[in-house]
Amino acid sequence: MRVIQTAGSNYSFPLQQCSFSRKRIGVVEVIKSNLSDSDAKRANLSARKKERIKLPKHDGIGGDNKSFHISEFLSHKSGVEAMLNKRALQSFESIDSNMYRCTLPQVQLLNFGVAPVLILQVNPTSEDCTVEMLSCKFEGSDLVEQQNDHFSASMVNRITWETVGSQPFLNIDVKLNISLEIYTMPFTMLPTSAVESPGNLMMQALVDRLVPLLLQQLLQDYDNWVQQHQKSQS
Repeated sequence: MRVIQTAGSNYSFPLQQCSFSRKRIGVVEVIKSNLSDSDAKRANLSARKKERIKLPKHDGIGGDNKSFHISEFLSHKSGVEAMLNKRALQSFESIDSNMYRCTLPQVQLLNFGVAPVLILQVNPTSEDCTVEMLSCKFEGSDLVEQQNDHFSASMVNRITWETVGSQPFLNIDVKLNISLEIYTMPFTMLPTSAVESPGNLMMQALVDRLVPLLLQQLLQDYDNWVQQHQKSQS
């Protein structure tokens, strides 16, 4: 089993290739079909992290008493880029009204350069904002890109907000699932649990570390966005 480590505050979440001309539900159906046709041994890994943090109060503080609610920020281009952590990306491209192609910085894996490419869909509403990973592919040498046939993944990051008393809160719920084909020695000779147990621990540790960093950066970007709007109105 090969493992890619991330460093710093950068974060990434790996999936399976999709056709942009199809609806999202079509992508899910294709993935399920591909997995069900394979008789190979698979390890299913999962991790989940929930976090809650206080929100600064930005309602009715503009020059015209305008509200700067978190929902307005997340519906704005700046909020979408904050949700995707654009600063941590090698490249960022909009491919649809709410779909983005995000290339992460290249990492070294066993002397090979690997550049993960994600297709992420952002759906902001008045009640929440959800980021869903539709695709993850490794770009690099032929050997690197062959690994795309041996794994699939899904990720959903849902952010909601609420007010308790007079204090607003932001809630985040991240779910990450990865299915790895076990096809190399000595792992093929071991029970699936020999891969799943350490894999789940590794994934959970990664998510536990990255989610608080994501929230911290999101709040900082939110504050900066509010300040910019205040200056433009003064």
